[in-house]
Amino acid sequence: MKKWLLLLGLAAGFGQMAFAEGDAEAGKSKAATCAACHGNDGNSMIPMNPKIAGQHEGYLAKQLMDFRLASQTGGAEGRNNAVMNGMAAGLSDQDIADLSAWFASQTMSKGETPEDVIEAGKALYTGGDLERGITACIACHGPRGNGMELANFPDISGQHSDYTKSQLEQFRSGQRANDLNGMMRDIAKKLTDEDIRVLSLYVSGLH
Repeated sequence: MKKWLLLLGLAAGFGQMAFAEGDAEAGKSKAATCAACHGNDGNSMIPMNPKIAGQHEGYLAKQLMDFRLASQTGGAEGRNNAVMNGMAAGLSDQDIADLSAWFASQTMSKGETPEDVIEAGKALYTGGDLERGITACIACHGPRGNGMELANFPDISGQHSDYTKSQLEQFRSGQRANDLNGMMRDIAKKLTDEDIRVLSLYVSGLH
């Protein structure tokens, strides 16, 4: 299904970006090279590779554009990843729009939350930690982890816990720096290793 990818700022500094119209069927034919890491339908079987099935179209487009930008700037700008930089380097704006439309049209497979982290994970996800200045994840990602498409906040529900953990660690260290206004870096730098472990396992079971 075609639609315009539009990211509308919901707060000061968000700005507005419009992307090309994506064609999911065209994206399906272009996605063959993505299957090795992300699966035919975007449900990666490799824990360190993200599931991208059902992810918000605009978010997928932004990530691909950021990978492409990193490939063009030697990692100085965008989102730097040795594998994805190379994959995105040759993509046109239309390729990005089509691929994003295809994977967004798929359904993410379910994950599970281990029983022993439900209580701690829910407390941190829904309430944050006022004393440590940690904002509740629910504020941006919603009660089921589905994010907010128009605000470009990703769907993190059902995601591989290994991948979520790696991204929180990269935000914390500053290795990943393509988050809007540094929001995730500001939050992640306050998280302990245990916080990250618990949150990563908790959101894997949200739907």
